[in-house]
Amino acid sequence: MTPERENRITSVINNRQPDLTVVLENIEDRHNISAIMRTCDAVGVQELYVLNTIIGPHTEFGPRSSASAADWITVHQFDNVEACVEALRKKYKKIFATHLGEQAHSLYELDLAEPVALVFGNERKGVSAECLKHCDGNFIIPQVGMIRSLNVSVACAVSLYEAYRQRQVKGLYDGTCRLPEGQQQALTKSWGYWKKRIKEGKV
Repeated sequence: MTPERENRITSVINNRQPDLTVVLENIEDRHNISAIMRTCDAVGVQELYVLNTIIGPHTEFGPRSSASAADWITVHQFDNVEACVEALRKKYKKIFATHLGEQAHSLYELDLAEPVALVFGNERKGVSAECLKHCDGNFIIPQVGMIRSLNVSVACAVSLYEAYRQRQVKGLYDGTCRLPEGQQQALTKSWGYWKKRIKEGKV
């Protein structure tokens, strides 16, 4: 592996955001999940939570949409809302869901530089009522068009890049690793598995 590639891996790990995550509840299209994985990797989200209570667990994700992003992020799968929320509360201060309700705030009113989990729901039904009751608030992405919704992968990308903007202003992408030491070491070891693929130009 070239020094340039090794430096790139180090830089990626150093800019991972241990206090920012995405929760996908009952997303049916695996290509949507894969596209979201790609955005997560791009903005430094290391851990993705996939919650399936009405559909079975996903066994694979669309390789074209993810562009191998599944190799670089950690996916936690749950089939129970309370178990998922319990895991989230151990790491994140707030949980916000995309939901068009009376108390919904604009995405741009949220503090996304604090430890936060963003929940995105089913393509047709949105976030479930059971999941919403565990959230600290709801948010919407302002729109002025006739169609009042975005594809879930697009909505997630818009939201994560707003988080990226806010966090960059706060200096959270300065290259100082904020991952727990154990996780940092585990990722470095795990990603070393892909050295051969990197050398062959496959990632």
